Amino acid sequence: MNVNIEPSWKAHLNPEFDKPYFQQLIQFVKQEYQQNTCYPKGKDIFSAFDHCPFQETKVVIIGQDPYHGPGQANGLCFSVKDGIPHPPSLVNIFKEIKTDVAKPYPQSGNLERWADQGVLLLNATLTVRAHQAGSHQNKGWETFTDAVIKTVSSELEGVVFLLWGGFAKKKSALIDKSKHHILTSGHPSPLSANRGLWFGNNHFSKTNMLLQQMGKPAIDW
Repeated sequence: MNVNIEPSWKAHLNPEFDKPYFQQLIQFVKQEYQQNTCYPKGKDIFSAFDHCPFQETKVVIIGQDPYHGPGQANGLCFSVKDGIPHPPSLVNIFKEIKTDVAKPYPQSGNLERWADQGVLLLNATLTVRAHQAGSHQNKGWETFTDAVIKTVSSELEGVVFLLWGGFAKKKSALIDKSKHHILTSGHPSPLSANRGLWFGNNHFSKTNMLLQQMGKPAIDW
């Protein structure tokens, strides 16, 4: 199956595209987009990969679902398009960055600037029906994105995985801990952050410290 995804990722993920689960998934997604309003736009479904070629992946952040409100989702987890109000989790991410690495709170919630530096912003499910959180879960996306995580783990070295919240932490089972770094904390959602499980994790400075220890450029968060 010909999937319109960034060429370096295509080379590594090609075996997945011919598996029955993926072909069923694509049929489901096509039908959903024809019959319902879905996010992100079709051209943005694989945007996380387009902005972060395989060999340049230095950091992986795992989210669960795309945002399901109008104009929000742009194919990168936790990210919204320019000019869109910042969702609560993103607000808390930016607040933590401000205290952790002393960067001013940004105007734009578009995290393409991170992806272009080698941060793979990977949602476990890459599409969603409008206003229906989790509506495209358990249709095959998780099988595909688990394969992405396993491929990064097996083919690359020294990647920093940021696992926020219980859902993301379960993905640690897919990662070779002998060759990669895993940082975990609570989720940046208000529910978790207000219980003291997010703020003060210093994940952004810790990530840069690990990258620099490996001789890699730090991320300009």
